[in-house]
Amino acid sequence: MEYAGGEIAVVGMACRFPDAQSPQAFWDNLIRGVESIRDLSDEELRSSKESEDRLRDPRYVKRASVLEDVDRFDAELFGFSPKEAAIADPQHRLFLETTWEALENAGWDPARFDGAIGLFGGCGMGAYFAQNILTRPDLIREVGLFLLRHTCNDKDFLATRAAYLLDLQGPAVNVQTACSTSLVAVHMASQSLLSAECDMALAGGVTIELPTPRGYLPREGEILAPDGRVRAFDHRARGTVFGSGAGMVVLRRLDDALTSGDRIHAVIRGTAVNNDGSRKVGYLAPSVEGQAAVMAEAHAVSEVAPETIGMVECHGTGTYMGDPIEVSALRQVFGGARREGPVVHIGSVKTNIGHLDTAAGVAGLIKACLAVQRGQIPPSLNYERPNPSLEIEASPFRVPTSATEWPRALYPRRATV
Repeated sequence: MEYAGGEIAVVGMACRFPDAQSPQAFWDNLIRGVESIRDLSDEELRSSKESEDRLRDPRYVKRASVLEDVDRFDAELFGFSPKEAAIADPQHRLFLETTWEALENAGWDPARFDGAIGLFGGCGMGAYFAQNILTRPDLIREVGLFLLRHTCNDKDFLATRAAYLLDLQGPAVNVQTACSTSLVAVHMASQSLLSAECDMALAGGVTIELPTPRGYLPREGEILAPDGRVRAFDHRARGTVFGSGAGMVVLRRLDDALTSGDRIHAVIRGTAVNNDGSRKVGYLAPSVEGQAAVMAEAHAVSEVAPETIGMVECHGTGTYMGDPIEVSALRQVFGGARREGPVVHIGSVKTNIGHLDTAAGVAGLIKACLAVQRGQIPPSLNYERPNPSLEIEASPFRVPTSATEWPRALYPRRATV
């Protein structure tokens, strides 16, 4: 294959997703079509201090995307005292562990790496700080608010704290762009590598919904699914389900990875980032124009033609309006009509594990890397027939409902996220 010189190699991955503590377990669930959004018993919900009034409400959805072991942390590995570990937000703990695991997966020890290592990532809302720390006046008096914030709680200290503990001496940057956070982190990490700010970069994100496990009450104007299932691109799509998880990738310039003999899971040909501005009907809605523009830019940067792409891992929140907007943008970039050659498979990992908010993008990226590496396209779940607004029959797109073999043919295996 010929390269343009700006390629980024994915040389390591780590994740903690519902029902999956590793990329291999995640892949096994994806390819078998496992739905990790599950029913919750009243006993589980009461253990999370859910109110009896909400439990009796007929609209209350007793389903959730549950991340196991959020109360577990290897404090000794990172030099935390038991008290420091108890104070730390579980999101910070999980971010630390997945950063360490990703480096292990890549086979690199920061102390022996000849170069600067950067870290880019973000986390979700600081519910632990609000619910478990600020409600303890005795702790505030004893430790002080300043140290409580700095002891792995405030978003501002997520990346720099991890960089300090792991001795990563490249840029350590918090990225906070809501549910695009971890993909924007990958973009920024790639740019940092290409500009030689660092020689290796980690990028990812983490979100932990607290308290857990807990259901929800769908309300007018929100995007929560009333049946507790994500039905991306389906005619029954009515919303999404939020969940918890963390993901991290290790990136290097491709030439350096090849020279070092790194195990390369996938190659990122190019990335792009933009913003809708005011080109949409409301702040919480996406725009066709903005999405189409950023996709076209990514293709141009990558020097990849749309007809060579076999898989698109979509945002795919499973909302009746959001899915058609996304597919409309895809149609602009890929062409609106059926064409000669292979179809483009579109799907969303949210049908498996729910919407992981800050970690949603890196979950999709890890799925795409694994699909390219393994030569199979996982099914998108809960799909019966298309939302008619998609006009998908007249397009090059298809939603796979079972695992699909993806052989190398006229073009290399290429996926976009």
